[in-house]
Amino acid sequence: MRFRTLLIAATALAALPALVAAEAPRVPRYAPWGVALTDMDAGVKPGDDFFAYVNGAWDKRTRIAPDRSYAGVDVTLVDEAEGQVRAIAEEEGAKPSGETGRKIGDLYASFMDEAAIERAGTTPLKPYLARISALKTRAQLVSLFQTPGYAGPVSVGVTPNFADPTHYAAFATQDGLGLPNRDYYLLPDDKYVAFRTAYRAYVARMLALAGFSDTDARADRIIALETAMAKSQWTPERDRDIKQINNPMDRAQLTKLAPQFDWTRVLGEAGLGKIDTILAIEPSAIADAGKLVETTPLSTWQDYLAFHFISDNAQYLPKAFDQANFEFFSKTLRDVPEQRARWKRGVRLINNMLGEAVGQIYVARHYPPESDRQMGELIGNLRAAYADELKQLKWMDDATRTEALAKLDAFDPRIGHPAKYIDYSSYRVDRADPLGNAMRGREFDWRLELSRLPYPVDRGLWNMTPQEVNAYYSPSQNQITFPAAILQPPYFDPAADPAVNYGGIGAVIGHEMGHGFDDQGRQFDATGKVRDWWTQASADAYVARTKLLGTQFDGYEPVPGTHIKGELTMGENVGDLGGLEMAWGAWQRYKAEHGDPGPIGGVTSDQRFLIAYAYSWQGKTREGALREQILSDPHSPNLFRVNGIVRNFDPWYAAFNVQPGDKLYLPPEQRVHIWVD
Repeated sequence: MRFRTLLIAATALAALPALVAAEAPRVPRYAPWGVALTDMDAGVKPGDDFFAYVNGAWDKRTRIAPDRSYAGVDVTLVDEAEGQVRAIAEEEGAKPSGETGRKIGDLYASFMDEAAIERAGTTPLKPYLARISALKTRAQLVSLFQTPGYAGPVSVGVTPNFADPTHYAAFATQDGLGLPNRDYYLLPDDKYVAFRTAYRAYVARMLALAGFSDTDARADRIIALETAMAKSQWTPERDRDIKQINNPMDRAQLTKLAPQFDWTRVLGEAGLGKIDTILAIEPSAIADAGKLVETTPLSTWQDYLAFHFISDNAQYLPKAFDQANFEFFSKTLRDVPEQRARWKRGVRLINNMLGEAVGQIYVARHYPPESDRQMGELIGNLRAAYADELKQLKWMDDATRTEALAKLDAFDPRIGHPAKYIDYSSYRVDRADPLGNAMRGREFDWRLELSRLPYPVDRGLWNMTPQEVNAYYSPSQNQITFPAAILQPPYFDPAADPAVNYGGIGAVIGHEMGHGFDDQGRQFDATGKVRDWWTQASADAYVARTKLLGTQFDGYEPVPGTHIKGELTMGENVGDLGGLEMAWGAWQRYKAEHGDPGPIGGVTSDQRFLIAYAYSWQGKTREGALREQILSDPHSPNLFRVNGIVRNFDPWYAAFNVQPGDKLYLPPEQRVHIWVD
């Protein structure tokens, strides 16, 4: 079972630039004012392609590293964080600082000992595959579906209750596909036919490596089963609709929906027997999955479980398994030519399994407390800018405005690291058992989640580690969170020009805050409860604006034949536009208080603000990975997070004298404004 957290980390960021300076060294990492000017292409007209104007020279000279699907301004910081975590792991392995340090070192060492993994061969798989082959009944089958480390067509997990975010509810959701999402099974294009052909070969290959016979026939049955699952599963854009996924049920209702899962017994075995409310996220898909449990031969389900267990754990098995996994998922699907270095994947493992233990050491070494103060200042300016705009929006009526301001006032920003770290004392790590470490880690995570159930939701919990280069907004807790790893050069530079700081990380902070009011977040109130607090008139005015933005993005075609899904990316697009609008408001507040810094090298402060915004989304992606992103990811590709946004932003036209005839020009009546009139 692959447990997932529901509606947490509603966004993820691609890049985060510098922050406002205060009593810091006056030389920015990227002189003279915080952006790498050598990355710009002055031969491109800003009104024709603003992304290329800011990032064009970089794009022309940059090649994506052979072990990556993406290159961009954030990759530098990711590489730096990975190196810092590697140093922690190797030092703890050589000379542990304590019991938790020993676990970090041993977990990393167990993964890095490739010779021992080769010697062990397929022996570590045997007890897990034996458990699958021993299944005699469908009751045993559905129990195994809900066991950490095993796949299944439906997963259960724990989330704050939509109706009462101070307490937990269980949820049941569609799961179990091997390809990235349902489209890969169903789209008729030649490219997806080729993907399916390659997937079938991969399934047979992994089963053969594990010693199974008749692998082609088994692969055919597994693919047929997953295709049947895909046909009934909901699309990613439908899964974003809170009204459709908010389906609270008791056990009797859930049993009526899909009796094949024997919910009372299964939830009890999973440790969820005392939870009264279960959210059926995709009811029709869950019902159809139940029918597949009933009608599909048990032997086919056993083959399915065996394959997914082998595939999901390929990195802990001999090189032939690991390489086959890479060849299909990275090389075939995402066009990545080379496997990442073993140590980098080892870093990812310890971040996943012992993330906050690593993070506590990382923070002590690499996170200056001054960052907290500066982030607090900038967030305060953004909050004030949002309040200014909400108070004067003409399309929002007073009843809705009062609720919106209350939600803004209740925003809870978290910066750097948790106040309290996870206790890993009950997680057993064996330096000689990498697969067992992974399985025990999954079990530990689940037991940790279950241990919290009797208590109110802990608002101090984090859903990212301090060493993660990312950020998120949680609608159920009304929190924005910025881990330590994003708050350092090249994205957090206290010496950078204020215009750059506001156009860069200011827009990102505004983006995160804006998720509280995007098409998903606006359906949660100030306490995080799902509640419709909008009057019909204000809701209609809001939806009209966002639909226009969705239509614009529907027209963009990053890969020939594959358009951006305006509905799927709606929240992130609204976040980008609103974040830029609010960062601009905060920038105006800064200038009113401190004065306009004026031109630098002939570039005005407003131009620097907008250049910094485009610079923060510098990036390029391999076509295969880009295709997967377009079909599955709520974030638009970086090019369109710049060009698709600035063309709706009036100050951009003024700053760069964008005129009719320029390729990005939109007449004023066609520009979408969300939080400004």
